[in-house]
Amino acid sequence: MMNINEINRRIKQRPPFQMIDRVTELVPGESAAGLKCVSVNEPHFLGHFPESPIMPGVLIIESCAQLCSMVIESGGDDGSKLYVLLKVDGFKFVKAVIPGDRLEISVKKTRAGGSIFSFDAEVRVDGAVHAKGSLTFTTVDRDSVYNR
Repeated sequence: MMNINEINRRIKQRPPFQMIDRVTELVPGESAAGLKCVSVNEPHFLGHFPESPIMPGVLIIESCAQLCSMVIESGGDDGSKLYVLLKVDGFKFVKAVIPGDRLEISVKKTRAGGSIFSFDAEVRVDGAVHAKGSLTFTTVDRDSVYNR
């Protein structure tokens, strides 16, 4: 199990865009499970249906993506690489995520080859599926993003 300090050593995102609060299982190169505790104090709830706050689907996908990046580079020690989302496929949002929910996220690598990695992701709240789909990533050199 990894707490927030250990997670911070392994992923590049930081609050308010850090979407993984705890990693409960990590099998490097294969799969991971983690938690995201949804708080009404998160900035997106100010404008995303303020009278009936719902977590935006893109942020649920981002939560999954951050967990996937930990599977790809479990040590978090290659600062020269970025793992960027290349494709979102077949994501379904079965039930709304609201403040107070605890997202139970699981990701499993389904394909890897060269610089491409694909995952199946599932998000549950209290054991019930709220979202699921597939994500594909590519590895890029950090310098290539900023030195055009």
